[in-house]
Amino acid sequence: MGLAVQFEFATASRIIFGAGRAEELGGLVAAFGRRAFLAAGLSAEILDPILQNLQKNGIDTLIFSVTGEPSVPMAENALVQARAHECDVVLAVGGGSAIDLAKVIAALSNDSSPLIDYLEVIGGGRQLTHPSLPFIAVPTTSGTGAEVTRNAVLTSPEHRVKVSLRSPYLLPRVALVDPVLTHSMPPQVTAATGLDALTQLIEPFLCKQPSPLVDALARDGIPRIAKALRPACHNGDDPEAREQMALAALYGGLALANAKLGAVHGIAAGFGGMFAAPHGAVCARLLPGVMQITLETMQKHLPDAPQIARMDEIARLLTRNNRARAFDAATWLEDLIDELAIPPLQEYGFSRGDFEKLIEKSIHSSSMKGHAVALGHKELSAVLERAMSG
Repeated sequence: MGLAVQFEFATASRIIFGAGRAEELGGLVAAFGRRAFLAAGLSAEILDPILQNLQKNGIDTLIFSVTGEPSVPMAENALVQARAHECDVVLAVGGGSAIDLAKVIAALSNDSSPLIDYLEVIGGGRQLTHPSLPFIAVPTTSGTGAEVTRNAVLTSPEHRVKVSLRSPYLLPRVALVDPVLTHSMPPQVTAATGLDALTQLIEPFLCKQPSPLVDALARDGIPRIAKALRPACHNGDDPEAREQMALAALYGGLALANAKLGAVHGIAAGFGGMFAAPHGAVCARLLPGVMQITLETMQKHLPDAPQIARMDEIARLLTRNNRARAFDAATWLEDLIDELAIPPLQEYGFSRGDFEKLIEKSIHSSSMKGHAVALGHKELSAVLERAMSG
């Protein structure tokens, strides 16, 4: 008799993928409502045709510009505007920041309770009890996979921490992924978001609670990024590279929403609350060290852990070398990160004097709980030392 398998899998009600599919957006929005809140985090070059499409379909649109990562005060301001506009449908066109903000607006526009009541860590952590407004997510980066996840991340400048709102109600009615919308991403954004997507495929594959469906996504998505990220960075208009990155980023969102993450995101969440830094770039710098230290820790304390064989598999998927072993993955990643000029963490003002506070935040983060093996102060210090100086 084989081992019993149990898992759940949740995602957007509908996923639409393909070049040129953004032209369908106006009709999709009109099916849900006529007064739209649009969280936009992109250039006028991309936004103008979208707005024309919405107008042609009779949509009255309130545009809210999302600059930088969304914060609690930004979300509170957006909620005031959305409620005043009496929006009946919510739309996000942009990166993970725009999508996360829009999730909050969709969830709370018809709720008079303060946002703080629903936030983890700094607030009441209340559960949402009513379905969100219809929400359509259109990513313009290939990284976060936020278009298919059930959480929204906000920064609290007051507390210097990132906090989440979590609920199945945050899943969009439609996730529309059009790779053409990613062509205008500059190389540095392409690199950072792409490495975030890679991290979101690797960590669920190595976590304490893997899923057969997530495993399949990781095994298909990791080699897509390994092959396509360099071409996408070097030539943003490479349609095949952009398509492969968009698909793999979608896989990453599906993976993290349906399995656990790990130490990379556990540390990155705390770091993001302390320093102004692109989330994907932080994940990228942490990933090789976390993989190397995790491997060494498991070999010492859990030599029979199935994740060791999975790390060997990741090395083969990244390098396309059937003889590669787990330690080769960290080397391959560091070479890629250096080639793509991802800054070491010290470039954001991070120093050894920040280790204690960041480690304390990391150990208690929700993502760290999914890591394959417990990493203590010594191990996390080694990770930070490696990521700090590059």
